[in-house]
Amino acid sequence: MEENREREGRNIYIIDLSDVSDRKGLHDRIQEVLPLPDYYGRNLDALYDALTEFGNGWDVRFTGCGLIRECLPAYMDALGRLCRQAREEMENLTVTFED
Repeated sequence: MEENREREGRNIYIIDLSDVSDRKGLHDRIQEVLPLPDYYGRNLDALYDALTEFGNGWDVRFTGCGLIRECLPAYMDALGRLCRQAREEMENLTVTFED
């Protein structure tokens, strides 16, 4: 897993999903990388809440998304929509996806 870092006042979080193929694995990886509270609910609603509550200054990069997109296309589409909505609400939040 790549090291997370801070650049220009932004916290960069790289979430490598190259070996993730299910929801549990996705939320495990998100919880490993992002500084989320202990009560993180491990679902898309909880992720949206976390991004809009704590995500100011975050640059979140999902990498290696090919396998999970193949295994969970609808869930990954929903994750993409959720992240776009969170970015609209939080002007200093960036979320990107790379295959």
